[in-house]
Amino acid sequence: MRARCDGRLLLMVLFLGVTHRLLPLFHRRLPSPSPSLIRSAMSQPDFSTPRPVVKRVLAKQQHEGQGAVVRRSIGRNELRSLDPFLMLDEFSVSPPAGFPDHPHRGFETVTYMLQGAFTHQDFAGNRGTIRTGDVQWMTAGRGIIHSEMPAGEGVNKGLQLWINLSSRDKMIEPRYQELLSEDIGTAEDDGVEVRVIAGEAMGVRSPVYTRTPTMYLDFTLKPGARLNQSIHESWTAFVYVIEGEGVFGSADSTPVPAHNLLVLGSGDGVSVWNESSKPLRFVLIGGQPLNEPVAQHGPFVMNTPAQIDQAIEDYQYGKNGFEMARYWRSRSVG
Repeated sequence: MRARCDGRLLLMVLFLGVTHRLLPLFHRRLPSPSPSLIRSAMSQPDFSTPRPVVKRVLAKQQHEGQGAVVRRSIGRNELRSLDPFLMLDEFSVSPPAGFPDHPHRGFETVTYMLQGAFTHQDFAGNRGTIRTGDVQWMTAGRGIIHSEMPAGEGVNKGLQLWINLSSRDKMIEPRYQELLSEDIGTAEDDGVEVRVIAGEAMGVRSPVYTRTPTMYLDFTLKPGARLNQSIHESWTAFVYVIEGEGVFGSADSTPVPAHNLLVLGSGDGVSVWNESSKPLRFVLIGGQPLNEPVAQHGPFVMNTPAQIDQAIEDYQYGKNGFEMARYWRSRSVG
């Protein structure tokens, strides 16, 4: 009995000795996990179908208005429209440049100031100034003529988004919603901050009414932060990078720098990682597609060429919403 126990003890000692010598070999052979694998393991989304990035468009500079410079992404040949979105400009304007008197019909404009201030005037007597962090949501409807000009010295920067209106809403009366910076709901968690301009995120809902159902979220991610944001599954959605660079859609994607627009594919949410040493800022915008024909001629967006011809005639002859077109001129902005 004792001999058998001694034999077992000897085998155990030999096994432990061999294992101890082999452990360093196993340790050296195990590869370190890649950063993308770590991201994937640590950032499982709350949604079932993550949205991939299906198209990337670099916003290129062009001249618009009176001496103004914009970076256009939606509205270029590479991306003529993205139902229900018609145009996205990142503008940078210094006086005396700006956007003097011009008409609109059939859609909405959303102006979000990133720096400086702009004053708006229109032929119905409306006038107001939006400053850094403020938003103006204008429904042009059946017709408006207005001006948008810098309100002070220096560089004035912002984003302007054009959102299409459904055929039943194209000839409604114009209206405005102005949201001051301090009234925009915000939330912050684990290195992620959001300003909820339209829609809902991180438990915060915007009071803005959108005729075309829309979400408009301004995110800032600190270095090392990650985000999983749900999106209505049937909605069109895209990202526009304002500052820094980030990884969007999938963990193994190449980081994307500022001034790039990313069209998101099908799914119910998007994942974002900031692996850089600087903050990442971007807007995530989504909207319910209208699935209607689009006829556009400059600032007029309707459903048929005949309706465009009618819009031009109404503007030229001052009728059907443009009655004041022949008499109104904006005042200089000081």
